[in-house]
Amino acid sequence: MHYVSQILPSLISGTGMTLSIFFWTLIISVPLGILVGLGMITRFKPLTWLINVYVWLMRGTPLLLQLIFVFYGLPIIGIVFNRYDAALFAFILNYTAYFAEIFRGGLQAIPVGQYESARVLRLTKWQTLRKIVIPQVVKIVLPSIGNEVINLVKDSSLVYVIGLGDLLRAGNVAMARDVTLVPMLLVGVIYLLLTAVCTLVLKRLEKHYSYWR
Repeated sequence: MHYVSQILPSLISGTGMTLSIFFWTLIISVPLGILVGLGMITRFKPLTWLINVYVWLMRGTPLLLQLIFVFYGLPIIGIVFNRYDAALFAFILNYTAYFAEIFRGGLQAIPVGQYESARVLRLTKWQTLRKIVIPQVVKIVLPSIGNEVINLVKDSSLVYVIGLGDLLRAGNVAMARDVTLVPMLLVGVIYLLLTAVCTLVLKRLEKHYSYWR
């Protein structure tokens, strides 16, 4: 326990970085995913084609490769990020693509009759989206969103590749220094706690929207 108390501050500090990447990626990429998902089903074909290419690139290449490209590759053409901003930019691009595909499926699952009924009621397009479509889409896509949220908690460990001091990096440093697996066991426990909290919140959300069943 004495050793645990010695390494715990560095692990908690790394957890702060992990949570920061997780929080801002989620806050920014979910709204962007909705917008991109709407763009994927628009009738303006050039926009749909561009968005489909973007989603294909983001989903077809590893997030680790995207992190390396953003931090080490973009400076070649004069676009320079610091480590944190590079990680956040890559994560947002990646997860926006995944959320967009999820929301696209949810939007296309809404029956055409819902839109026709909204027109009969003389609702504007914005009112139709906000009051009729989006609430139903949220219920449909919530389980898939939940899976991506859990993946995001774990994927945040990839920021070590550009030198950010996240939870996994803190555990690796302590393990290499002290030649013991105890830091990595603690890292695993912290990740399990984080995913448990996310799972609990997501189950509460699913229960909240279950009255539409």
